[in-house]
Amino acid sequence: MLRYWFRGVDRFAPWIDKVHLVTCGQIPEWLNLDAPRLHFVRHSDFIPAEFLPTFKSSAIQMNLHRIEGLSEHFVLFDDDMFLIDKVRPESFFRNGLPCDKAALNTLSPKQYIMHRMVNNLIVINNSFDKHKILRNHFRKWFSLQTGTELLRTLLLLPWRAFTGLYDPHLSQAFLKSTFEEIWQKHEDVMLRTMASRFRCITDVSIWLFRYWQLAKGDFTPFNVEKDGVFFQISDSILNKIVKTIEHQKKRIVCLNDGEVSSFDSAKERINTAFQKILPEKSSFEI
Repeated sequence: MLRYWFRGVDRFAPWIDKVHLVTCGQIPEWLNLDAPRLHFVRHSDFIPAEFLPTFKSSAIQMNLHRIEGLSEHFVLFDDDMFLIDKVRPESFFRNGLPCDKAALNTLSPKQYIMHRMVNNLIVINNSFDKHKILRNHFRKWFSLQTGTELLRTLLLLPWRAFTGLYDPHLSQAFLKSTFEEIWQKHEDVMLRTMASRFRCITDVSIWLFRYWQLAKGDFTPFNVEKDGVFFQISDSILNKIVKTIEHQKKRIVCLNDGEVSSFDSAKERINTAFQKILPEKSSFEI
């Protein structure tokens, strides 16, 4: 399915100057390493050697600012996020700032990895005053772009500290300087996460960097879900996923791993849907 991500970039986002593909060294057999817009990046190219090998995404992502040639303004796509219709730069950055939706939330622990969200909030609450942030950036936090999540923000105003932040599971716009600032101010937290090669109870995640941007007001209010949609793949929702892709009902789709009765059948249906809208090879393919 990765090739359809590259086809999506070619067709729907030709304005993107450079694609940094990060892997631990695996090279898809169809990938054109000489593609002008491709920068193939191995973990060893930007992660300090003493922390390799690493087997957790948080350790990889928190070092992205070290990638040679990475722009101050960049968009992070995980490997389950795809472009399925035309997007403009204004979908990710406006007025030099990342487009994002700021909304308060509460943590509802259901998974063991939720400890990372708690750790993220500890850093944010120790670094910022919630009510001062909301006052200083009132127009951003209480923008109509927030949509229905605005009500949740209003209801959570009485709490002195952040109890959680709304997380749209979609591609995310970042400032490289945000990474540099957090590393400078919270190197101990960063190194603690880097120290373990597998997920650990003391880890923070990439969401910390997004939360930091929201807390500083380094964002432009934008309802990101107008452009994107998140799916957790399952038998009951497979038809909806296929129709969303084929009819290009959104611009970006996230297909998060889930449980299906037949992996091969689900994979074939999704790939067929992508093939219908992206039948031609991209410049990134041999």
